[in-house]
Parts: sequence; C-alpha cells; structure tokens
Amino acid sequence: MTVREAAQQWNISQRLIQQYCIEGRIGGAKKFSGAWAIPVGAKKPEDPRKTRKQEVPKPPVPQPVPEHIPSPLIPMPLLNGAFEPGHCMEYVNGIQDARLRDIALTEYYYFSGRAEEAARMAELYISHPDPVLRLSACLLYAYSNLSNGQIHRVRYALAEVRNTLAAADENTPPSLRATAAFVVATAAVLLHLPLPEEVGVLREQIRFLPPGLRMFALYVEAHRIYLQGDYGKSIGIVETALAMQTKVYPIPAIYLHLAAVMDYMSLKQSEQAQAHLLSAWALAQPDDLIEGLGEHHGLLGGMLEAVLKKDWPEDFKRIIAITYRFSAGWRKVHNPVTGEDVADNLTTTEFAAAMLAARGWTNQEIADHMGLSPNTVKRYISTALQKLNIKQRKDLKRHMLR
Repeated sequence: MTVREAAQQWNISQRLIQQYCIEGRIGGAKKFSGAWAIPVGAKKPEDPRKTRKQEVPKPPVPQPVPEHIPSPLIPMPLLNGAFEPGHCMEYVNGIQDARLRDIALTEYYYFSGRAEEAARMAELYISHPDPVLRLSACLLYAYSNLSNGQIHRVRYALAEVRNTLAAADENTPPSLRATAAFVVATAAVLLHLPLPEEVGVLREQIRFLPPGLRMFALYVEAHRIYLQGDYGKSIGIVETALAMQTKVYPIPAIYLHLAAVMDYMSLKQSEQAQAHLLSAWALAQPDDLIEGLGEHHGLLGGMLEAVLKKDWPEDFKRIIAITYRFSAGWRKVHNPVTGEDVADNLTTTEFAAAMLAARGWTNQEIADHMGLSPNTVKRYISTALQKLNIKQRKDLKRHMLR
C-alpha cells in the first residue's frame, strides 16, 4: 500500500503514517525512491497519544552542593547521553555520580520545557569549584532564565562562562578549553550574537569534546553557517553529522534535524524539511523533549503548523507556549546587543507567514504549505505589516529571524 492508501484504510492522516514508518512501528514498511511502501494487511499501530504515560519526576528539594571531589566529569551528561527514545529518565537515574545526575536532571527539566525547575537546579552549581559542573550549570541557568524572563540572571551566567574561557592558559587541559569554547559558542550562536574572539575556530575545538557534545557542536556550527545564508553548506554539516553517529544521541539529533528543516525551508524544499521535522519529532515525543521545537519555531517556516498542529494538537499548544516564553527573553537579549528589531508583537502564525514571505514565498505557496487559503495568508501578512509599522512586503526581512 502507499501512505495515502494506508491513511484511508486506517482513517488517520498521511503525516501520522509517515511518522509510524520512520519510527519502525509498521512491520515490513520499506522506503523506495523517497516513498514508503506498506505491506497489505499490516496492522495499524496504537496511537501513542492514548497509550504513552510520561514519567514526570518530582523536583528535588535543593540541598547544599557537595564539596568538590576530583574526578573525570563529562559536561552536559544528558546532552552527551546515548539512550533509546522513551528511556531518558532511566538513563538519568542510572548516572552514578550524584553531581552529574543533578546536572542531567536539570537538562531533562530544560529540554522538556520546565524552565523554572531547570533554573532552580542549575543555581545550585553555577558557582561550583569544578569547572565542568560550573560550565554546564551556567549554560542551563542562562537559557532557562530566558524563558523565565530573568534577563539579569542570563547575563550573569553568560559572563561567568566567558570569564572561564578568558582565564584559560597553556596549562588548561584541551578538553576543558574546548568545553568552555563550546558553551560560549552555543550561547552566542543560538542568541544570534557575534561569536566572541576568544572562542577561536569552533571546528578546531570540536575534536576534544565527547561524542554527544561533538554532535551538538556540529549543530551549533550548522546554525552559524545558516545565519550566514549558506544553506547548502549547513545541510552538508547536518547530514554528515547524522550519518556518522555510531550511537543514538537523541537531543543533539533533534537539534540537527531542526537545523536541516531551517535550511530546506530557506531553499523552498518543503518535502525534505518535513521529513527532518518528523525525524526530530520521533526522537522528541517519547520523552517529551519538546523545548527545541519551541525554541526554533520562528526559523522553521510554519512547519510545526503544517505537520504537528492537526495530529498532535495538545503537544502543539505546549510547544507554542514554550515559543512565546523563550522568544520574549531571546529578544530582550538579542535586540539591545545587535541594535536590530526582531518582531516581538506577532502571533506565532503571523510570524510564520511573515517569515516565509520574507524568504520570497508567494501567498499561494505559503497557503499550500500551511494548509490555509491564500486570502487568509494575505490577511496574516497584512496584519504583520501593520503591527510592524511597515508598508512593503520586502521590508519584512529586517524584522524577521535570519
């Protein structure tokens, strides 16, 4: 059967069928020339929205941070974690070092969109004497406080990280210098800010990072190249990183797939973009790791509306709530530093339509992509122009994310 025939037979959407194929949940399904072939008589998979029960750990009561005990520590242990989707908390609970387990739990809170818990946990370690724990905590503290609207705390954490990198000398272990450079670069690039000079060339630092962080650093590099407008090169970095991974590192892979969506949408290759978004969703959904989708909404060109809104409406609402909170803090840091005026009073749908218009999409192309009528798209863009106090469509670009 084709995807369309299976969708008609099972009375579900074609996009949901594609997701099931990507996840390997339809026995015998195979991909030929970009299309899925499904065995006649294959059984309809159970709907994960009805069967999945997400384990939600209770926030721990803050305890005094233990004294530093010298030991080899891995920064951002969950970001660096290789685990099967659906087993995130098993991985966290299996970490033997209590300090690293705390950092991993903080990461889980952050990547599942629970910024308040993440900020509270990270605060326990932002002044820790061990630089690996401190750097990990500072990155998490900065980004969680973007969503919390505590911009002074964001700036404090970012300054601490830069100070650590600036203090590195010839006696600093290469892995520690690379970790500091990675954290500084991640903070700068994802805020669309200039890369500090002390970072140097990021790709020269990547080889000193553990494998999961190396993958995420490649995402950061792909994102940086995307901001320069070299979408083909950015895609090449993403596809190479995904092809070369020897284990499944879900969180870096989610972000790499989202970078590919950004690139392909900029090139008007929506089918490839959709495939990458479904791959990101297949990794994110089982453990509720939805933060990255909310963070990238404005760069995904309406792909969340086109793919997730219909089939996963409750998840979509939660992702959009993350978008509003994160983007408000993001602009409070980005706009004053760069002197730019990224739009801050559009709805997410207005922003998505305006973003595509700024990239040269016609109203009809936007309508086909987002499942709207051309007149509805025209209304969204007209409203966006009014809110931004501009008259011409060509002027949208300076108010949109790159």
